[in-house]
Amino acid sequence: MTNHQVRRIRVALVEDQQLVRQGIAGLLALSEQVEVCWQAEQGQEALDKLARAPVDVLLSDIRMPVLDGIGMLKQLRQQGERLPVLMLTTFDDSELFLASMRAGANGFLLKDVSLDKLLGAIAQVADGGFLIEPELLAQLQTKTPAAAPQGELLSGRERDILRLMAGGFSNREIAEAVFLAEGTVKNHVSNILTKLDCRDRTQAVLKSLQMALI
Repeated sequence: MTNHQVRRIRVALVEDQQLVRQGIAGLLALSEQVEVCWQAEQGQEALDKLARAPVDVLLSDIRMPVLDGIGMLKQLRQQGERLPVLMLTTFDDSELFLASMRAGANGFLLKDVSLDKLLGAIAQVADGGFLIEPELLAQLQTKTPAAAPQGELLSGRERDILRLMAGGFSNREIAEAVFLAEGTVKNHVSNILTKLDCRDRTQAVLKSLQMALI
């Protein structure tokens, strides 16, 4: 009988508050899905460690001394590094939240997230997905002034689909959620990318948030 062992997702944790960092690492240690390979207190330390010990997903705070999460993310993307970065944030971080999206973050979670949701998010961005918690989207929308002229850019159906894209849903999942054929959803997604002049879904989500379209 073969002992088949599923490879765990290698995660690095970047957080300046020791208690928070140890708490998250302790939670992740309860799971067989992920392995915390190393921890860092700030962005520069993380970049140094990453050069020596690559991982599958970087889980990072936004506010940190020396080099914060956004600065670290910018350096990674400038180097052409496509490593998925999942940001930990709080409700009062809306400006930093937008700035880290522009810098190329792959997802956002609130710091009081449950273990199940954290593991699901790590798996999602490791597979190339994009994730924003609905609470963060709602909070962002209340603080972002509506852009009325741009609101006509997309149809109501396209905005509905864009919201689901922002939640990390696949075309098949979107099709099930809005009761359309998967091919129809694919056409809508293509139209959204064309109208927003974006090359991929992640860029479309970022741009639509900046334009207050969703």
